[in-house]
Amino acid sequence: MTRLEVWAPDGMPEVSAGDDLTGLVLAALATDDGAGLADGDVLCVTSKVVSKAEGRVRPGEREAAIDEETVRVVARRGPTRIVRTRHGLTMAAAGVDASNVAVGSIVLLPLDPDASARALRREVHARTGVNVGVVVTDTAGRAWREGQTDIAVGAAGLLVAEDFAGRADRHGNPLAVTLPAVADELAGAAELAQGKLSARPVAVVRGRADLVLPPGQDGPGATSLVRAEGSDMFGWGAREAVVRALAGDPADRVPFGSPAPADELAAALVRLPDPADRTAVTAVCFAHGWSLEEWERRAT
Repeated sequence: MTRLEVWAPDGMPEVSAGDDLTGLVLAALATDDGAGLADGDVLCVTSKVVSKAEGRVRPGEREAAIDEETVRVVARRGPTRIVRTRHGLTMAAAGVDASNVAVGSIVLLPLDPDASARALRREVHARTGVNVGVVVTDTAGRAWREGQTDIAVGAAGLLVAEDFAGRADRHGNPLAVTLPAVADELAGAAELAQGKLSARPVAVVRGRADLVLPPGQDGPGATSLVRAEGSDMFGWGAREAVVRALAGDPADRVPFGSPAPADELAAALVRLPDPADRTAVTAVCFAHGWSLEEWERRAT
């Protein structure tokens, strides 16, 4: 039998720049009915309190901050922007938040969430002798699904994904690409205990000590869960992809991915209402990683 326990302590005070976040977390856990921390626990902390402690709160306009944190806009629908941040994350508003802070202030994501997780893990071990994994969490939407869930934007001392590729299920069927993102699953479990309006930014998940690495081994971090540019099938929003392909700017090519096989491009071109429309052919070639000249040379 496997049992998973999740709890989030009450009594965490408001966090400000320069505060001893480790001390505040340990103090909150010490008053939590004696639950405390044990070897193999996973400590989940919201990115917001990490950012507050690291001085990532500032006065200003949210839209201007989104501009600063954005590498490129993936999709836009009215005032909503889905962007790729300098962390490599694809999320609404670049993770910039204006809730649970003073009116007129905004919170940015930590500069390096993995580094934040490593620092917190080291301090917990130094002060308590307890070996835990640490996850820095933030809220994100999902393609094809309503609502949001928490994900890991930073991690330390943890296997962030379990690779089942090459194994077989109980019926002998081979598993080819099964890769549970366990760090994200832990973040989602933690959020169930924390809630959004309960001032409980810290949670402990117990029962998956097998995922926690020995002291001194921080693991690949949550950064390893970020897909590289061009490897995601949805590098542009549907509308944006059309415009980018027609514009044909070489700087826009990478998110379309690696060049498609020639037969795949040929099948797409056949679907055009007018195969002689060079504008349309050029755009389809661009979206498939080809230039019109490359395609015409191959066709001849």
